[in-house]
Amino acid sequence: MRDELRAIRAVAFDLDGTLVDSAPDIQRALNSSLRREGRPRFDLDRVRGWIGDGPDALIARALEAQGCSGDDVALRARLRRWFDAATLAAPLAGGTVYPGIAELLAALSRHLPLVAVTNKPTPLARAVLDAAGLLPYLQAVHGADEPALRKPAPAMLLAACARLGLEPHELLMVGDAEPDMRSAHAAGCRAVLVGWGYGHATLPAWLDPLRITAPHELRAALCAAEPIPNA
Repeated sequence: MRDELRAIRAVAFDLDGTLVDSAPDIQRALNSSLRREGRPRFDLDRVRGWIGDGPDALIARALEAQGCSGDDVALRARLRRWFDAATLAAPLAGGTVYPGIAELLAALSRHLPLVAVTNKPTPLARAVLDAAGLLPYLQAVHGADEPALRKPAPAMLLAACARLGLEPHELLMVGDAEPDMRSAHAAGCRAVLVGWGYGHATLPAWLDPLRITAPHELRAALCAAEPIPNA
């Protein structure tokens, strides 16, 4: 892995399922919004399976599971407002940073620029990262503030490259799920699939990222690769 990462000059991390196990907080925010509308709530395992495509997709899946038409734009908008408010009120009340992640970011940030690239909207992502104590290690947070930015689209990774003054092959995408790997493939970035999180078991065979089972493996590979410092 070390030789394959020698050209890397910056790292982009997914948030939910990669840096933070945020499923309990996402469940809480979703159920809080549903309760305000007098709708049934969902257990953690069900919600965990819906995570990865941002709050609008999460809400749509919840409504579909309740047999509700997705055509009720006003309802979806209200649920989204309640969801955002609940998230910002307690960004990491039940979730946790995955073991080894803080140490990984601390070590890598001494050598490489780090960014977050997430399907969470930027304000929610920054709130979670701040509550997790990870925000100081990141030079930027790229959130899917518009549907067109959402992974697996390459737009956020390309924006990160432009911001850092890098070519796509110099940026490494680290994530736990198929949208992360597809986004990297579309952008022309190298990718690492982590062995924890929510979606690594469902990756299609044609995607062939590097794989790690623990954060220290990425730390060892990137630090040993001795990337060329940014000008």
